[in-house]
Amino acid sequence: MTEVAAELSIGQVAERTGLSVHALRFYERQGILATPVARGASGRRLYTEHDVEWLNFCTMLRASGMPLALIREYTDLVAAGPGNEEERLGLLRRHQESVTTQIHELGRCLDMITHKVGVYEDHLAQGTAGELWTMPPEPDCPSEDPSGKRAATG
Repeated sequence: MTEVAAELSIGQVAERTGLSVHALRFYERQGILATPVARGASGRRLYTEHDVEWLNFCTMLRASGMPLALIREYTDLVAAGPGNEEERLGLLRRHQESVTTQIHELGRCLDMITHKVGVYEDHLAQGTAGELWTMPPEPDCPSEDPSGKRAATG
């Protein structure tokens, strides 16, 4: 006996994927779904569990910074069927390298921010927050500090 795939409405898929109904329609128009969305007798979209899994995967690719054009390219390769696995792998490896680079850069940014948080916490705890960095005066404006000292960079 053949198992019939559960049919899900666009609202159910939106709830399960976290995508809006508008985004689901947009993804469909952009060719992001690996298989065409079925339509019921009334013309309403009917999704399957496979569609939900695919959309969740695509959402992860998008959240990791993959442009829609590359997601569509990957989708087209998958939809074309067997024989292009090397191309799929290459596309995913390039994106993996891109994400790894982003993570490294974000790590550097986080280290700097963590350092600055520590500087502010120390100055606030010591009552020396007034010594933290302030914007320098405009070049044509006289310094507000009569001593002529520049503001400390915190």
